[in-house]
Amino acid sequence: MSIAAKLDSLGISLPDGPAPAANYVPFVRIGNIVYVSGQISKADDLITGKLGDDMDVEAGAAAAKVCAINLLAQVKAACGGDIDKLVRVIKLTGFVNSTADFTAQPQVINGASDFLVEALGEAGRHSRSAVSAASLPLGVAVEIEGIFEVQ
Repeated sequence: MSIAAKLDSLGISLPDGPAPAANYVPFVRIGNIVYVSGQISKADDLITGKLGDDMDVEAGAAAAKVCAINLLAQVKAACGGDIDKLVRVIKLTGFVNSTADFTAQPQVINGASDFLVEALGEAGRHSRSAVSAASLPLGVAVEIEGIFEVQ
């Protein structure tokens, strides 16, 4: 099954890749590697909150899934609109807006990792870092950047 068909079967429609909010580009492609700038937890609206304070792990994981969808939208743009040119997810770096004593960053970023494996199978398995941040842009709960292999 193609990636586009699998996403469709999951009820996922990739948005247009969000435009950058400052002086940077949303992705850089070098050969068959695409480096995607950090994608924040924004679907129709911003998903804001601080893990360990006003947001629980389940809600944080849902926010991370939104970041993963936005990452795929940027990969699709980098591939001229054809998400089926994605070969594999190489690495994610996840940032979690959390309190100083919050220690479940990996479980939050699992929302992105689990979705990518569900959508892409083995091609979605990746290396990863999950770290805490005292705050994130616009008060979002999660931001994730990624490195991808494409055709």
